[in-house]
Amino acid sequence: ARDALRCDLPGFTGWALAELVEAAVRTGDLTLATEANARLRERTAPAGTDWALGTQAMAEALLAEERQTETHYEEAIERLTRGDIRCQLGRARLLYGEWLRRRNRRVDARTHLRAAAQLFSTIGATGFAERARRELLATGEATRKRTADNQRQLTPQESRVAALAREGFSNAEIAGQLFLSPRTVEYHLYKAFAKLGINSRAKLQLTFAG
Repeated sequence: ARDALRCDLPGFTGWALAELVEAAVRTGDLTLATEANARLRERTAPAGTDWALGTQAMAEALLAEERQTETHYEEAIERLTRGDIRCQLGRARLLYGEWLRRRNRRVDARTHLRAAAQLFSTIGATGFAERARRELLATGEATRKRTADNQRQLTPQESRVAALAREGFSNAEIAGQLFLSPRTVEYHLYKAFAKLGINSRAKLQLTFAG
């Protein structure tokens, strides 16, 4: 996160600051976390969008006093839901679920952790999906284990990308239809090809059932 901040690019710097807040909190460096949060606020407050203010609320929750934490997480989830920022919404629900679980509020925690796990699986964020699954297990809820069989199954997003590729759409065209970047489309195709045991679009016609 510190290395990322060396590139002062619009949008990118705000993302790096938000990551730095969480990383610093996780490693116990509250001074660094507070400084990063103040820098983040300098960007999010003037922007005033649900994405910016939702991200800010999530950062504030990580540093807030106990009685204020929940309010910040609820604001983050509300704003990020309204702004349809799916990845950040998943992060907010995951953090909130983790916080609730550590306060033995297991029923409340499961609601947010389930939502986070499902959202991350849908968009192909497998690392975060696994983190949410582990937290769900810690609440006492049984979740589907990752086995060799289900690791080969396509995620919903991989299925959508592969289906469009099979129909002859280019990566750029798929990106436009699914509101993704071409690089993300390329990544999903790479994952789908690996799971299906193929190495080209031409073989989708033979191996992908839709």
